[in-house]
Amino acid sequence: MKSIKELYRIGIGPSSSHTMGPRKAAESFGQQYPHAASFRVTLYGSLAATGKGHMTDVAIIDSLQPIAPTEIDWEPKIFLPFHPNGMLFKAFDAANQVIGSWTVYSVGGGALTEEGTPSPEMNSPNIYTMSSMTEILLWCEQTGKSYWEYVKECEDEDIWDYLNEVWKTMKEAIQRGLDSEGVLPGPLNLRRKASTYYIRAKGFKQSLQSRGLVFAYALAVSEENASGGKIVTAPTCGSSGVVPSVLYHLQQSRDFSDLRILRALATAGLVGNIVKRNASISGAEVGCQGEVGVACAMASAAANQLFGGSPAQIEYAAEMGLEHHLGMTCDPVCGLVQIPCIERNAYAAARALDANLYSTFTDGMHRVSFDKVVQVMKQTGHDLPSLYKETSEGGLAKDYEQM
Repeated sequence: MKSIKELYRIGIGPSSSHTMGPRKAAESFGQQYPHAASFRVTLYGSLAATGKGHMTDVAIIDSLQPIAPTEIDWEPKIFLPFHPNGMLFKAFDAANQVIGSWTVYSVGGGALTEEGTPSPEMNSPNIYTMSSMTEILLWCEQTGKSYWEYVKECEDEDIWDYLNEVWKTMKEAIQRGLDSEGVLPGPLNLRRKASTYYIRAKGFKQSLQSRGLVFAYALAVSEENASGGKIVTAPTCGSSGVVPSVLYHLQQSRDFSDLRILRALATAGLVGNIVKRNASISGAEVGCQGEVGVACAMASAAANQLFGGSPAQIEYAAEMGLEHHLGMTCDPVCGLVQIPCIERNAYAAARALDANLYSTFTDGMHRVSFDKVVQVMKQTGHDLPSLYKETSEGGLAKDYEQM
């Protein structure tokens, strides 16, 4: 597996696969053809189906238009065989002759890849020798160490500086989101709710206040993401509110040090990395189970570690976080990362805390392993019809017109 730096990406919302990935691809292509007279970019499958709502065209045009006029073609009914998020970039000279072309795929979490010939990003080194939870859990039991210590052994020394920047960005997104009011961009006219939830939660007694604050923090980050704000993929933009809300709430309520939070982020990143390596974190490929479901597993594991869980208990918490999101569809209304995405982040954050609590009551022993759930998630995503995988053609998005 590759570095968790490639899982935790600091960037601009609202979508890691539909905004961050295409923006990165456009910037790369523009650098290759700085003297082009014009560009044409064809978006396929899921990228075309929800691209306007996810601001895919804006991300690409902002990157290429300063170089030369850029045209976007939309092909939502054509799915390239390698991945649903396909893009074809073409550069033209003054005589309108093609001087370069590039087919690339945005595979989730802001990552790019090519079919056949790996992209430079995909050529980055594999630094983790073990890529399954079962292997790593056994290592923990044999060495007496925890998951974050495995991360420490495999990553470069600067991983803690990087995670510190990740944590800083997460906290800033929460704080901005709590202070922001008004309506989110797009035709749904959806009002921001984080600040209201935060104020109301403060008025409840402790038992209800705790859950209300978690909701508020998750809403804050998700609303920032939906507004094109700066967030951290954890593991994606669409699921970016789950991990920070859980960790921020626990730090505020239990006074955990930043050092312990960074170690929890390392464990959460390892969990997300395992899913990314063995299945997918792309909503266009496996549905929302690969985004919000994986985020819940990451947050569940991180919370359980903070509360002193054993490696087996941490694995169990992660397993429950993912298992109980199996089959979740990706059906964004109007192609926006708003309904049901924002609310799902809040619910998944609460579910992560429940998974942590449930696992804490056990000895960590259970029948279905995390790795088994990852396999099932991958197969379930494969079996889901395309209208439930970020195309806005089915589920909750049905009967709503795209932007």
